[in-house]
Amino acid sequence: MLIARLIADPDRLETRLEAARAELDAADMPVAMAGMLDFCGDVLQISLPHGNPAELRAVLDRHFGPCDLLVSEAEFEVPRLFVSDMDSTMIGQECIDELADFAGIKDQVAAITERAMRGELDFGSALTERVGLLKGLEESAIERCLAERIEPVAGARVLVETLRSKGCRTVLVTGGFHHFADSVAETLGFEHVVANRLGVADGKLSGDLAGPISDASTKLATLEDERDRLGEGARVLATGDGANDIPMIEAADYGVAYRAKPKARDAADGWIERGDLTALLKLFDIPEREWVAG
Repeated sequence: MLIARLIADPDRLETRLEAARAELDAADMPVAMAGMLDFCGDVLQISLPHGNPAELRAVLDRHFGPCDLLVSEAEFEVPRLFVSDMDSTMIGQECIDELADFAGIKDQVAAITERAMRGELDFGSALTERVGLLKGLEESAIERCLAERIEPVAGARVLVETLRSKGCRTVLVTGGFHHFADSVAETLGFEHVVANRLGVADGKLSGDLAGPISDASTKLATLEDERDRLGEGARVLATGDGANDIPMIEAADYGVAYRAKPKARDAADGWIERGDLTALLKLFDIPEREWVAG
């Protein structure tokens, strides 16, 4: 069984649905049912008795993109665990790039960040190199950066708080830094944070990390540990945008790429590319009257 839920431009929706249905029929993936959800009326649900999830996503992308989409091989359930990346997912910035601007090296650091997020560079090595470039920067620059540069993406707090109200455990896990992530988690309502720690000496960044690197394997291990604590059958939602998010996206029941790099998008069960993060609440058919205001 395959179930796809999507939010797309309503213009010519029926025409595009018929074209998608025809392409799926030709691929021996017949549509058993298609209709709008009861609670969230702008969400189209398409059910198939069998098929390939990646092929289904590709067909729907061709006919409805850009759209917000999620494909599941079982009936949808509100997740009991939500694990999310931070930079460019829950906030609109890459913290290390913004911090580098205070040191006058943003372009240099941002170029390394972009390549790492695309999966062109080893994340750990790229992180160590970027942190090294920040050596000597006043620790006070972090507070200024938080206050002046870091902003949650639209819908982030509503998503987190609403999921928590439904009994979902919320975890922020990032290759970024506790200096930023702890504040972001408190603002958005995350219950637990996993992140890197910047080394500080005499009020300045030392150019080193304090402790082990939080990377793709850390994100996956965090998801698995948290899921194990919840017990068998706990559905997991994971969101991210870069290559180091791929393992946790693939391990989740609902792996979602948020305005993501191509490799992360290809690995995901769906994506958010049209609306804000509250689109996820719609895809889980949570009516707006039950959303917790941010």
